[in-house]
Amino acid sequence: MWHLLQSHSVVCVEPTGTTRVAPVPLAILSGSFNPLHHGHTRLAAVAAARLGVEVHFELSIANADKPELPLDEVERRLTQFLGLAPVWVTRAATFEAKADLFPGAAFVLGWDTAMRVIDPKYYGTEAARDTALRTLLERGCRLVVGGRIDAAGAFRTWDARAVAAEFAELFVPLMEADFRADVSSTELRRN
Repeated sequence: MWHLLQSHSVVCVEPTGTTRVAPVPLAILSGSFNPLHHGHTRLAAVAAARLGVEVHFELSIANADKPELPLDEVERRLTQFLGLAPVWVTRAATFEAKADLFPGAAFVLGWDTAMRVIDPKYYGTEAARDTALRTLLERGCRLVVGGRIDAAGAFRTWDARAVAAEFAELFVPLMEADFRADVSSTELRRN
């Protein structure tokens, strides 16, 4: 896989452990998967039913909030997907970069990640954020947002009022009746 990642921006590791670089999927659930848990797999299944296409997973070596993952850690996380699902390995730290790799894809994410996607602090300015969101629209991408528990313990779902009307079509909300899994990788690591 590593030799392919040297010459390609994205590599898929199949559930069998074999690798490929094409074709790219139509729907992707991005995450750090430390660890992979039933919330991830359930959200992927619900989104797949909603979208009518298989949802693959994406593990980015780079992250907007964390240092780059070392090779041994990437390999450890990839083993969780053996026999389960395809996982795409990239260095795309932002959804704007992911849209360049997976044009036309639906990105499946939790409410907390969606809030980071619209937070200007990750772009420097609101204008830069809006440019990034426009890039997602121009690439034909969508963001399918599953609900999550917030820091105060309340279950939150996507609220279209969080962004300008220009970006409303970018977000596809999943309601609590569609999906709810009160599980956190951080909490699982603590236990």
